[in-house]
Amino acid sequence: MSSRPQSRAAFQIAIACALRLEYDAATLLFDAFHDEDGDPYGRAPGDYNRYTTGRIGSLDVVLALASGMGGRAMADLAAGLRASYTGLHLVVLTGICAGIPADGREMLLGDVVISRTLVQYDFGRRRPFEFETKESIAHGPHASIRAMVEAYTTDHERDKLLNRALVLLTELQAKGAKRRRPVDYSRPPAATDVLFDAAYLHRHAAGCDGCSETQICNVAAAASCEELGCDSTRAIVRPRLAAPDVDMFVGRIGCGDKVMRSGKHRDRLAADYGVIALEMEGVGAWDSLPCVVVKSVCDYADSHKNKRWQLYAAATAAATTKAMLAGWVRVDSVIIGDAGKGHNGVDGKSEGEVHNRGAGSVSVGSITARNVLNGGTYSGDNQTFTFN
Repeated sequence: MSSRPQSRAAFQIAIACALRLEYDAATLLFDAFHDEDGDPYGRAPGDYNRYTTGRIGSLDVVLALASGMGGRAMADLAAGLRASYTGLHLVVLTGICAGIPADGREMLLGDVVISRTLVQYDFGRRRPFEFETKESIAHGPHASIRAMVEAYTTDHERDKLLNRALVLLTELQAKGAKRRRPVDYSRPPAATDVLFDAAYLHRHAAGCDGCSETQICNVAAAASCEELGCDSTRAIVRPRLAAPDVDMFVGRIGCGDKVMRSGKHRDRLAADYGVIALEMEGVGAWDSLPCVVVKSVCDYADSHKNKRWQLYAAATAAATTKAMLAGWVRVDSVIIGDAGKGHNGVDGKSEGEVHNRGAGSVSVGSITARNVLNGGTYSGDNQTFTFN
């Protein structure tokens, strides 16, 4: 077992969650924790996040929980994370999302969705006859992440990731059952995975002034389909339900700050923007961190949505995240001269795993004031500079 990192800058991987149930599932990914006896790393001035640090496989990982749902809360988390953990090369936003089944794409609850691009569908310009959306993909993730995500569009890499994730999901479920407050991460019965016709509303059939063809009362919104007696003949027949198993989809994910509970609006977003799933946080970190969204489908963003599948979806997304990290190739350390003290005040390597070579040494990485003061040679981007 390797020793824990000497400083925050040595961490290359982060996991971010928006909901407590997502965070609880993510903590079960860790093979060891670095902070069981107190936080050894601290945080940068102005960073109000609370972190958990530990090891997943051979990787040192920092885990953070946002202060709430939505892009604003995730943007606040991302700002603090970026300030405190300066060596990050991959940030995984893991948790639950809404899926958008379509012709040729039979998506079930519990399936995994990985972001290829994001679109913020509720941000843009309101014109006289239409809403023009501004896509939040101009500054996409780092090329190394794009290459990783693109690999998962191939049958070979997708199957390899899914097979690994299913094994890890079984381990996570066993860990959850052994917690002081046991959590049941098992897959709900297939009979509870129901996709209704987009036009069929979750409402009282009769005798309710608050329900109509265009609106749903609060009582109906809080009730289950069983309680309301939703018509099962309006459910869409899907062959995969005969032998359900986790599948994975890679594509464009839609982000918005409002919870979607309309099948018609969901399908319109899919038609207009080509999104395969909806979530609320990705856009908050997309432009500021090298991130990828890995989430699992817990509902279909229609009026029939409920929370029955959330725990299983959170566990499935977490297991897929760990499977993805198992294939992550650690980025080589940056050599920048005298490292000085670590962030926690002990001798360390504050700029990643750095090494003191002194003046005249060759350094690979960003040009910093320390390069200039210490002397040495900077080599990168097919150029070489010498500081004396």
